[in-house]
Amino acid sequence: MNVEISTPTTELVQRLSATPRGARLARRLTGTALATWGYPYDGDLSHTAQLVVAELAANAVTHGRVPGRDFELRLRLLPEKGTLRIEVSDARGDRALRFLDGRSEDENGRGLVVVQVLAKLWGVTERDVGKTVWVELALGGGRRGADAEPHGAAK
Repeated sequence: MNVEISTPTTELVQRLSATPRGARLARRLTGTALATWGYPYDGDLSHTAQLVVAELAANAVTHGRVPGRDFELRLRLLPEKGTLRIEVSDARGDRALRFLDGRSEDENGRGLVVVQVLAKLWGVTERDVGKTVWVELALGGGRRGADAEPHGAAK
């Protein structure tokens, strides 16, 4: 028996256009993936993950955009660590992120402060082309059913 076929998928990897529409789609895909994995669309984890993805995807589209290049969303459910890992990668490595430098009178620039408050851990990793901003969120107890399995999993 092929193990890959019988094992439920708890990872999503999707390339998206570096446009506002791509950023919106990243947020929606996050909610859908979590619902498929047993975390309700209207639950705390889903709301938090969608907010984090919306911020990271907006940054990738606004600050990390390279014409003709997409950005990538990766979600990994790591139940053994009690974590959802979110990664958003873009093609621009020459621009350093402005970490936590928004002033109260600024109209923008505080999104990473929100990410820092919500994240269990977060950081930035350089790539051959561009960078990856990653966030780990605590899974909490919001899963449907005490022994819920990801959708499609055999008991």
